[in-house]
Amino acid sequence: MIPLLALLLGLIIGSFLNVCIHRWPRDESVVRPGSRCPRCRHALSWYDNIPLVSYGLLRGQCRYCSAAISIRYPVVELLNGLFYLYLASRFGWQPSTAKMAVFVSMILVLIFTDIADYILPDEITLGGLAAGLLLSPFLHVEASFTRVFWILSTSDPSPWAVSLVECAFAAAFVGGLLYGLRAVYFRMRGVEGLGLGDVKMMAMVGAFWGLATTIGVLLIGSVVGAISGSLIVLIGRKKWTYEMPFGAYLGAGGITVVVWGEDIGRWWMSVIT
Repeated sequence: MIPLLALLLGLIIGSFLNVCIHRWPRDESVVRPGSRCPRCRHALSWYDNIPLVSYGLLRGQCRYCSAAISIRYPVVELLNGLFYLYLASRFGWQPSTAKMAVFVSMILVLIFTDIADYILPDEITLGGLAAGLLLSPFLHVEASFTRVFWILSTSDPSPWAVSLVECAFAAAFVGGLLYGLRAVYFRMRGVEGLGLGDVKMMAMVGAFWGLATTIGVLLIGSVVGAISGSLIVLIGRKKWTYEMPFGAYLGAGGITVVVWGEDIGRWWMSVIT
């Protein structure tokens, strides 16, 4: 029963994510006005907003002007619903699962806004940074490199303090490191090699999951981005100066590490041992 409810909840939230993906890059409110066709601006009725179902019944067209509805809408709804279903089925519906579900939904917004508009909205990156820090004392993250700080201080901190320091340090360290690399690249080449949105995005990941996980996200996202970018240049005949949506690759790495990181770690240990 819980997985089914999680699926339905994921589909409904996925419908709202589509509103965010379309409106935030255009600096529009996601609250008012209500859902409308981007082309004819006609307000949509509730029965035109049923996740997945309405798209199928309308055959991917606006009821009023017959404009094509982007396939992105059912894709985002389905992806979010399936992720919620998977998380609930595997981990059960508990606070830590809810945190993972929120993170996945935020990352989906970032992936699709970056692909469509090369924008990573502050509403997600900076809002997520604040949310991660606020959640850290209640949904604990284990210390990684910050463990050295506690050893040197010879103190016995509470778990909430360990988690807060870990997440705050991860956000500051990764965000500062990428910002520094961005500045150095710009000074050397005269062009931006890394967007400021990517910097804020990785700071958000650090605030949610701590330093060890964030480094894993950065590594996987970079590898996926390098491979994908090379294939796009070689197969799509783009120039090497082609601007790729790096945030989308970081987002894919984020979901992979957060959802399947333990499985990947166990597999890797089995390989090397």
